[in-house]
Amino acid sequence: MDIFYSAIEFFVTGGPFMYPILLVFAVGAAIAVERYITLTLMSASNQSVWGQVFPLLSNGEFDEAREILKEDDSTVAQLLGMGLARQGAVRRREDIEIAMEESMMEIVPQLEKRTPYVGLASSIATLLGLLGTIMGLIQAFTAVANANPAEKADLLSASISVAMNTTAFGLMVAIPLLVTNSVLTAKTGEIIDSLEMASVKALNVFSSKAKRQAEAA
Repeated sequence: MDIFYSAIEFFVTGGPFMYPILLVFAVGAAIAVERYITLTLMSASNQSVWGQVFPLLSNGEFDEAREILKEDDSTVAQLLGMGLARQGAVRRREDIEIAMEESMMEIVPQLEKRTPYVGLASSIATLLGLLGTIMGLIQAFTAVANANPAEKADLLSASISVAMNTTAFGLMVAIPLLVTNSVLTAKTGEIIDSLEMASVKALNVFSSKAKRQAEAA
């Protein structure tokens, strides 16, 4: 309980800038949680679909693969679906690759959306903390200027201590958000890398299939 009351006292004595910092933390944390859950589910869904579809592609069962992809809305399903749609109409690897790259251009913004706001919230929390401390110091020096000379040292030290609470709280909010932003960015990068790998493997399968058909003809 002592820790709880100390935290409450720390927050209350920090001044009015503690509230916008808390609001920034709430917004940043909400976005971070939503993004983490979304990316985690997306990664799991991609792995599941890829595990079902790749054996079909390897065996040349493209129609069966199309049926599975039509019923799924994962990002890897969007990517492979675009490739298979073009594969059924053209034989050239370049045309299929362009279609899949176009699909990637649509998918990547979906993966990256809102994640930059977590990093932005970290920066805003730091700046609000510094601003709150500066405003607190201005008020402290103004109050000390009109105080009794015998009390100036004690009053100034107490005022500075309170003013520094804002910077401390800003950093306490900013550091976790900054770390979380890095985690989300890395997680997004892993999904993009896996999609690019799936694209290359699918293109290789399509090319091999087209080559065998050309040789048979």
